[in-house]
Amino acid sequence: MKATSIFGGVQVFTILISIIRSKFIALFLGSVGMGVVGLLTSTTSLIGGITSFGLGSSAVRDVSAANSSGDNSRVGLVVNVLKRWVWVTGAAGTLIVLVLSPWLSQLTFGNSNYIWSFALISITLLFNQLNVGQLVVLQGMQKIQYLAKASLTGSVIGLIVTVPLYYFFGVDGIVSTLIIASMVSFAISWYFARKVEITKVQLTKALAFSEGKNMLKMGFMISLTGLFVTANTYIIQLFISSRGGVGQVGLFTAGFAIINTYVGLVFTAMATDYFPRLSAVASSNELCKKTINQQAEISILILGPIIMMFLVFIKLIIIVLYSTKFVAIEQMVLWLAVATFFKAAAWSISFILLAKGESKLFFWNELFASAYVLLFDLAGYYFWGLTGLGVSFFVAYFIYFFQVFILSKIKYQFSFDSSFLRIFATQFLLAISCFGVVQFVDKPFSYMAGSILILCSVWNSYNELDKKLGIKTVLNNFLHNRIKK
Repeated sequence: MKATSIFGGVQVFTILISIIRSKFIALFLGSVGMGVVGLLTSTTSLIGGITSFGLGSSAVRDVSAANSSGDNSRVGLVVNVLKRWVWVTGAAGTLIVLVLSPWLSQLTFGNSNYIWSFALISITLLFNQLNVGQLVVLQGMQKIQYLAKASLTGSVIGLIVTVPLYYFFGVDGIVSTLIIASMVSFAISWYFARKVEITKVQLTKALAFSEGKNMLKMGFMISLTGLFVTANTYIIQLFISSRGGVGQVGLFTAGFAIINTYVGLVFTAMATDYFPRLSAVASSNELCKKTINQQAEISILILGPIIMMFLVFIKLIIIVLYSTKFVAIEQMVLWLAVATFFKAAAWSISFILLAKGESKLFFWNELFASAYVLLFDLAGYYFWGLTGLGVSFFVAYFIYFFQVFILSKIKYQFSFDSSFLRIFATQFLLAISCFGVVQFVDKPFSYMAGSILILCSVWNSYNELDKKLGIKTVLNNFLHNRIKK
């Protein structure tokens, strides 16, 4: 909770900055421009997902384990091996996109107008991978404050760079904005990563390969699973573009951005500390169970009120974030928000496979999930349009939750504590009530009824957190000290 509050507190400012940036992008580019951004980034992410070898996840485990050992030489070796390999994998991604740019333009947009766009943004794969290497060091060494500062600084500079470029150049500024954003992100992470003292070691090519072999092996499995997600998004975007046009792709991108960016930031804040902490106790099933239950409870208690605010005020949120042209995604986002409850619970469990180094099992688990997610998404959009995508997301995460729960129960004797089940049931029932109010009660009465349910959710979260963390005592002490001053 402490780590979440440190990193999450920064996310409040990050969210505000993102709201401002998204608003201007929506106004300056429109849904078609957002569709172009979505197709360019998803295509390069697809290549990057293959060539990155999942080092952003696998290396965190290795750096965390080395840091826990207290051996500075071991930490230095792992970090230097990581830095060597992010250069290799980043350069490989750049070269592949550069060579394939004519084919990628034809496949993605159906014409050759974007060859130079792909050729130019290929360099972002190198900067993005170098950025990942720096962030892994900060996360694995549990330098949460540096990570938080890097996130905030990146958001501020990103706003300063993005808005003027889109204002003056519109759609023509997309490529330069993506390139500059990747360079800025790397520069910021490098600045903070260099503050961490790492022991220098001599590293030969043979040593870099032998030490990096397991990191790359596990990372390759993770990269393949990440590739499934990216490939699914890419296929869905192409399917939407073929049936509904690029404008519909922009609406799809905007809808998922609301959940992935604003709600997803909570997952990012929690994962920053959670994965290294779970990796440190991976040898004990009992400690893993305890850690997962703690994280799952905190996830639901934090996300519950946030999700319900999205449910009740979603139309206003869409207009504020984008414009009235984007209200078509309202029903889709409602379903996405409700599905986040099952995503949070499944997310907490799924880390156990990575923490225990079960790369093959993780691969097959995610491959199976990606297959039915793609089928649900294609069917959802074919029959019910954008709303169908929201419904398919809900159904997919409902199934995925039980999938990872049963797998972890059989493999690692995992089970949920009664405390988590009580918290989940309470918050989910409140959310379903909000969903029903929004669907069947006219405005402004839905706002009034929904606000009451939100307050109930906040009150439940506060009481549960007070039982576990003594929040009331902390607040009283803080206020008492402020009054004395």
